[in-house]
Amino acid sequence: MANNTSQHILNTSANLLGFCLFVITSLHIASKTETHIIDELTSSFAVLLTFSCIFSFASIRTSDLKREKRLETIADYLFVISLIGILIIILLITLNFLK
Repeated sequence: MANNTSQHILNTSANLLGFCLFVITSLHIASKTETHIIDELTSSFAVLLTFSCIFSFASIRTSDLKREKRLETIADYLFVISLIGILIIILLITLNFLK
């Protein structure tokens, strides 16, 4: 294993995926119609986090160093995009509550 970031990406992506699922569930329980865009964004970023987990796991399990690095890079990019997306979601939720 050339780099140890895949293990951290896998762990953190799984935790953030739980956060996204919590937000989706909370919005459905609250039945807020004005939070429809937040619901869709959260679902989209949850999918990206799931793929980040899959690529990170595949990176850990492979024995080919070139493939490991490529999978880890993909997982890293998906994770960063999802992290920025979660920031946007948090800002939207905050603005929604300030109304």
